This record gives sequence, C-alpha cells and structure tokens, in this order.
Amino acid sequence: MIYYLMGKSASGKDSIFHQLLERTGWKQLIPYTTRPMREGEIEGQEYHFITKEEFLNYIASGEMAEYRAYDTVFGKWYYGTILPEEKRKSGADSAGTKNHEKGIEAEDLTDTASMLAIGTLESYLQLKKKIGKENIIPIYIEVPTELRLQRALLREEGKGKMTEEEIQRRFKADDEDFSEESCKKLKLRNDIEISNFPPVLRKYWGIYVNVLFHSLD
Repeated sequence: MIYYLMGKSASGKDSIFHQLLERTGWKQLIPYTTRPMREGEIEGQEYHFITKEEFLNYIASGEMAEYRAYDTVFGKWYYGTILPEEKRKSGADSAGTKNHEKGIEAEDLTDTASMLAIGTLESYLQLKKKIGKENIIPIYIEVPTELRLQRALLREEGKGKMTEEEIQRRFKADDEDFSEESCKKLKLRNDIEISNFPPVLRKYWGIYVNVLFHSLD
C-alpha cells in the first residue's frame, strides 16, 4: 500500500509527513527532481537530485511512474516518482485491496510493506492510474489560505530561500493543482472512524486534515 500525502504550500504537510514516518512502520517513497539542492538538504533524504538529462532518460525508459514540470523564476524544474522494484512488479502489497476498503487501522501502522509519499493531486492521479486505486490511499491536508501565506512569509523571512515572487508563484500553482474542477475527481469522506487513525492525524482532524479514501472514476 502507498499512502499519498497532499497539500498546498505551507499547509504543514511536511511536518505531518515526518511525524508519520517516525510513528509508523511505513517507508518513505523518495521523489526525484531536477531543481537545485537547497541549503540544509541532503541527497536521498527529501529528494533524489538529478540532472534534466537523467530525468528525461528515466521518462524515455518508462521507469518514471509519474512526473510533472513547473516553470519557475529559475527555469523549468521537473519532479517525478520511480517506484521500487517490488512495487513495479506487484503494483502494491498483497493486502492492498483489504487495507484500502477499511482505511487506516491500527495494524497498518507497523506495516513495513507500506510506503508514505508526498506530492500533488496530479502526481497522485498519475500514480493511481499506474498501480490501481486499490493500492494507494490519498491524504489531503487542508489549511486556510491566510494562514498558509502567514506561515510561508514567516518561514522564509531572512532565510533567502525563496523570494516573495516565488512564494506567489507557488500559491498560484497550488490554486491550479487543487482547483475545484480538479478536486471533483476525488470524493471526500468525513465519516471515517478517526479513533483508528495515527495520533498525528487525529490531532489535526476536523481542522486541517481531510482524508480521501475513494476516488471517482
């Protein structure tokens, strides 16, 4: 099973992602990117950093399970996912269908065959098509725009990591990625039994987190 975490910029998804990795037995599905490595980042920890030529070769060979490109103030950056060999062969773990139907339950938390990934709605839809909807469960983090903007400005103030122009570009890209039309492709359920959720998800439930278990065909 692959649990796929999504959310707009500054929604807190990175913090939730790392807490889930710490508190569960899930392994991290590390994406690939052509963007430059930022200060403090380590190869193979958040991303695999590769050249544009290497990325395009992975696409040509069929190894890239999903990918997308973004036009930034620094040029075009590519992001994508290469599935581990075992996931490519089987599509997912053998308990995929059963786990998908019941949602996230206690026994799933120590399931070392499962993986946790983070990305966009577009990347999730591509992966779902690639491995089957029974083998991937999406988790969407939803936070008010005002709070997200406040977080982004405070986080980047004085760090020199992103310009205000780049922050605005990211927010605009988020609005396109998670547009009303795009989100109609997903069916939201708010009646899940949250007592079975990992503590980190229960903490944010009803405020910031929506969990999407079934996708509209």
